[in-house]
Amino acid sequence: MAGLETDAQFHFTGIKKYFNFYTLTGRMNCVLATHGGTALMILYFKLRSKKTPTAKAT
Repeated sequence: MAGLETDAQFHFTGIKKYFNFYTLTGRMNCVLATHGGTALMILYFKLRSKKTPTAKAT
């Protein structure tokens, strides 16, 4: 059975250093980014203006 991997085993550079599926930190960052993005989308749609243009009676 494989043990927990350490960050020293992998030598990532750039964005792969923070978002990867090989280290626990990388997995956590992926989950946090996904949940954060979803929460921002929900907040955006709940808080945006609900004003609809009304038709002028002539």
